[in-house]
Amino acid sequence: MKARARADGADIIDFGMGNPDSPTPRHIVDKMIETVNNPRTHRYSNSRGIPGLRKAFSAYYERRFNVAIDPESECIVTLGSKEGLANLASAVTSPGDVILVPNPSYPIHQFGFIIAGAAVRNIPVATGEAFFQSLDSAVRHSIPKPTMLVLNYPNNPTACMADLDFYARVVDFCRHHKIYVLSDLAYAEIYFNDNPPPSILQVPGARDIAVEFTSMSKTYSMPGWRIGFAAGNKDLIAALTRIKSYLDYGAFTPIQVAAAAALNGPQDCVEDIRKLYKERRDTLVEGLGQAGWKLPSPEATMFAWAPIPPAFRHLGSLEFSKLLLSEAQVAVAPGIGFGEYGDGFVRLGLVENKHRTRQAVRSIKQFLDTYDHVIEDSEKKRAEAS
Repeated sequence: MKARARADGADIIDFGMGNPDSPTPRHIVDKMIETVNNPRTHRYSNSRGIPGLRKAFSAYYERRFNVAIDPESECIVTLGSKEGLANLASAVTSPGDVILVPNPSYPIHQFGFIIAGAAVRNIPVATGEAFFQSLDSAVRHSIPKPTMLVLNYPNNPTACMADLDFYARVVDFCRHHKIYVLSDLAYAEIYFNDNPPPSILQVPGARDIAVEFTSMSKTYSMPGWRIGFAAGNKDLIAALTRIKSYLDYGAFTPIQVAAAAALNGPQDCVEDIRKLYKERRDTLVEGLGQAGWKLPSPEATMFAWAPIPPAFRHLGSLEFSKLLLSEAQVAVAPGIGFGEYGDGFVRLGLVENKHRTRQAVRSIKQFLDTYDHVIEDSEKKRAEAS
């Protein structure tokens, strides 16, 4: 629908995809250009990542989380966190394995294992007692017993946060039941308060069972560069290393060198990116609130997870998203795309500048002000179509 509308000349404001619009910081781009001018870097690279980049990532973990990572045995460079998680799923999953995955969740968290032949059992995106009750029930009532648990905090799409006490309980439970944990920490540096998101690897004993995935995409506005990392349990890192040795030769070496420059270089660009998303968050949340659409202000990530306004809730997230597109020329991601428990919500990415965001808010306000007419027309069209 969005593509057709744009082809017809409509000015669509697109909050649908979490695709950073800011340019990659200049010093990172310059390092890539400098390196690509050396013909020696045009050859095959290292499938587990060049040593300099693995050392830079290990230094980041030491600096940020006070966690020592062995760059040789506990770390691997991936083509973004998405590829790393999917390939690890293929490496360690047998058909019929039961995997515990949050719902709603980023699609690869489920489909990486579904593609590998596993059965996925959903648990809630939460950090309180409901989570641990569901986790305990899943272990007691699943046959065979679950082999892995996927976590994602700060969460995409809900922006839910977790603290170290939560991770400590998860590690204690999963060590007892011999369940591996895959933690997706892609939004570690996109937070808006004084409490940076922790790493599960900060918990003593976590490396016995856990691997954590991170990404350069959001932190340094490098989504198209496709650089991420996995760190933690040596056996899981070895499994991922082995399967990647069959599948790829690693990212282009100049990109890896530039990624090392990003991790080792000045970090004021990260703070600038964080401030940019915070300003956009405030513009969007406050503007929609004034327009009559109340939504929680996310503490982290580049997304707002918005409950569908009551007047439209019966439509579900897909039909509501279609209405926003056709009536307000605003694209959002329907919550059903992240699992059935997301159907009462839509996700809005903080990927438009403040001017465009205000423009979207005005269009949405006009749409909401005429909701009875909009719903009536929508119901007529649906009846005619059926």
